[in-house]
Amino acid sequence: MTMRLIETWLADQERAFDLFAKFPAEETGFENPAAGMNRKQFASYVQGLRDESMGVGLPDGWVPATKYILVNDEGEYVGIFNLRHRLADFLRNGPGHIGYGIACEYRGRGYATSGLKLTLAKARALGIKEAYLCVHKTNPASLAVQRHCGARIDHEDEREYYTRIDTSARTETMADE
Repeated sequence: MTMRLIETWLADQERAFDLFAKFPAEETGFENPAAGMNRKQFASYVQGLRDESMGVGLPDGWVPATKYILVNDEGEYVGIFNLRHRLADFLRNGPGHIGYGIACEYRGRGYATSGLKLTLAKARALGIKEAYLCVHKTNPASLAVQRHCGARIDHEDEREYYTRIDTSARTETMADE
């Protein structure tokens, strides 16, 4: 088995629920709207994620996005990656195309780098030539992950670095590393 991303609605729902339950509502910029949900609420949330990826029923200002689960080589659910299919002004000047989080017990093992590389390959397949991301200045590990994937700091404010990654330069090799 190799490291892979699976759409949340195609994942084992019990294992997906357990993974999402490991994340607080917000942690250094990574947002988890499913925090605190029970299983029934989570099932409805997952159906909403499928609709969101297809652009169905989106609130004003929202864009289609796909939320993936990163599965490691042992088949464990280790992280969550969100890929916005395009940018609205708010996203262009803020969170960008990609957000991600790795469950605490799996951090420091290279999973964020592997997952980001896989997500960048998916972004490229959507026609995104330059992925926009941001990272809290208090999260140097995440900045290192982005830099390892080719990020450059485009600009910053008092709280965040805003990075850009050329998806065309490394897409072919990223998924295999």
